[in-house]
Amino acid sequence: MIKLSNSCTFTRLSLCLASLLALAAQPNVLQAETVETEEWQIEADKLLHFDHPKSVIAEGNVVLTKLRILPPKKDAPKVGTSSWSSLLEEAPAELGEEVITQEISQDTELRSETEMTVLADWIAYDVEKSTIKAKGHVIIKNDTDQLQADEGVFNLTEETGSFKEATILRQSMDLHFEGETIEKTGVNTYHITDGWVVTCKFEEGQTPPWSFAASDTKVTQGEYAILKHARFRIKDVPVFYTPWLMLPVGNKRQTGLLFPEISNSDRNGLGFNLPLFLNISDSSDITLYSEYYANRGFMPGLEYRYVLGAQKKGTFMANYLHDDLSDPSETEYRQKTGYTHTNQDRYWLRGKLDHDFANDVITRLDLDIVSDRDYLTEFESGMTGFGDSNDRFFDMYGRGFQNKTANERANSLKILKAWDSMALEGVFLGINDVREKETSPTPLWKLPSLDFTGSLPLAETGFTFDWDTDYVNYYREDGVGGHRFDLYPRLSMPLPLGPYLESRAEAGVRDTFYNVQTYGDGTWNEDSTPNRLLGDFHTEIGTTLLRDFSLNIGETTGLRHNFRPYIQYDYLSDTDQDDLPDFDSIDRIDDLNLITYGIDNFFKRFGTIGGSDTEKEYSRLTISQGYDLRSEESDTPLTPVNIQLRWNPLDALQVIYRTDIGVYGEGVTFYGLETYYKNSRGDYFNLDYRYDREDSVHQLNVDARAQLFDTIFAGYAIQHSLSESRVIEQDISLIYQPACWSVELQSSYTPGDHAIKIIFNLANIGNPLGLRL
Repeated sequence: MIKLSNSCTFTRLSLCLASLLALAAQPNVLQAETVETEEWQIEADKLLHFDHPKSVIAEGNVVLTKLRILPPKKDAPKVGTSSWSSLLEEAPAELGEEVITQEISQDTELRSETEMTVLADWIAYDVEKSTIKAKGHVIIKNDTDQLQADEGVFNLTEETGSFKEATILRQSMDLHFEGETIEKTGVNTYHITDGWVVTCKFEEGQTPPWSFAASDTKVTQGEYAILKHARFRIKDVPVFYTPWLMLPVGNKRQTGLLFPEISNSDRNGLGFNLPLFLNISDSSDITLYSEYYANRGFMPGLEYRYVLGAQKKGTFMANYLHDDLSDPSETEYRQKTGYTHTNQDRYWLRGKLDHDFANDVITRLDLDIVSDRDYLTEFESGMTGFGDSNDRFFDMYGRGFQNKTANERANSLKILKAWDSMALEGVFLGINDVREKETSPTPLWKLPSLDFTGSLPLAETGFTFDWDTDYVNYYREDGVGGHRFDLYPRLSMPLPLGPYLESRAEAGVRDTFYNVQTYGDGTWNEDSTPNRLLGDFHTEIGTTLLRDFSLNIGETTGLRHNFRPYIQYDYLSDTDQDDLPDFDSIDRIDDLNLITYGIDNFFKRFGTIGGSDTEKEYSRLTISQGYDLRSEESDTPLTPVNIQLRWNPLDALQVIYRTDIGVYGEGVTFYGLETYYKNSRGDYFNLDYRYDREDSVHQLNVDARAQLFDTIFAGYAIQHSLSESRVIEQDISLIYQPACWSVELQSSYTPGDHAIKIIFNLANIGNPLGLRL
């Protein structure tokens, strides 16, 4: 029997399903299924009710809503207060439970919110089975997902169903599924027939930039999608096939393979690196690198990371290679490259750890252990190369590694305890010696060093007491080492020379004690417990002139100029130091008797941005020269003129220029030009041009990247020795980066080798997410 509700024949209405069932004439039509009916609400242009079987048919603009019942609001309980809690600023004491308990009456209004919405042109609702059949523009959506289909069957209780020509959109990851048939097999699981998946946004009707298509796909939300007979497509064009593929479909780190790196070079031959990411826990992971070079062999690698907090983190990496190319019979390899290592077992272990404890105790660990002096130069590029490793560690820890050509590589553990005006630092330092010839003496280790520094104002006297106390136990395998204790207290105070003069004087005494020891083949013929005593004095007098100039350039309304001429005097006593061991710069401190004069210019822009006053440094120009009063310098007492310029013409651009000019016919003995530019789009240009006559350095370094078109970027980097007229290293890269994916082509040149690499990335697919093949 079919009954038509007169009230909903021609007009739109909203009824609770319990009210619809109450319209039935026979009492047996109404079953006590109040849970289902209280949770679901239906709205349509026309509603039809059937008795056998119990069902409702809705036609035209159907909206079926599942409601989540919320607990009623409770009035805020009264709490007891006392005068003591107010005075002590404590939380007031709560009254007993019987006081704050609120009874919920039958008249209390129940609250609800939408949990799920079903939209369609036509819906048939089976009351007994709690299922619906939907046709025409079917949409099912909740807080995180949305499903669209031409038609489907859905179980309201189990939230399972099957849909034709369907699409699933995951808002949390911009995840997009489409399939000829999509079955919702559980709360968080789907089965897709003849479909495809992409993890990025694109406009409706637009072809996705890339996708994975498969004949059969099983999806578990928050975990993985398993694809059978998968094809990777670019703009609907298949470019890669695999019989089985697992993709992450959650926003959590997941175990799996990362995208490979492919390379080819004259020296290494064809190279391939396929990383495997292992998610150990929410705070730690491991990446295994299976790197292979046709001319060298298999080069496995490992990376371990953990993060317990902003200053509780660590990263450790290691690579190993039994190098076929380093075999002693490969003489051509050494002749072309100039490399000097003879070992075939090659490795690089590096890592950093930051851990801050309570009571301002800070620890820093730095590891850098390499097999030979050529390793870091040969393996400079790539996922595990020196360049990427140095950049990643610098971004994570604010410090990278020594220059790749350094022959004595420092490994240290530092522990720092800080107070308001004092600090105590302990350092354990070990040296990885990769010199071409490991001759005696060998590098010095610190086991350990202790440095206690501080600064204390002395009441109202105006004096300040500073000190730097240092102890080092120097150890080396062969040569002279020993213990050194260096005590350096200083006393300073301002000099009251007038309201317009800024003046200060400082005097100090430096006493250094030694206990010399020999190790290995080391010899020492001097006193084993020498001592050195030095005295120093410093004073400076200057004045500052200030003037503001009016400007009207954009947001800049003025320019402030600080002009500061000064003169200073430095004295350091002359003491014979030939009988002292030579560990570092503290052991050889030259005497000093020097007058220095100069001018400092500081320029700042000021204006109003967004209603607030702002001030930014625009430029800094300093010029200085010294006059040496020592008798041995009486013929040429004037030091070179030193000029330094720092200029910020734009917020994104900084220019630094430094030069030394001799006044006795030497001309320019040093100059350096550095520029740093980076805009909001990500374009950057860095230049470092340096000339140093004393160290025989004349070199140009350039590093740049620019966006040529909307989706095309170009990069260029070069290290060029002008003194030797040769290119040390050169890299050219071209990047194509449309929405959701990118491919980068790199070309690298070093003397004796030319390498090409291809790096491919997809949005939301990559470290720390995984891909399984």
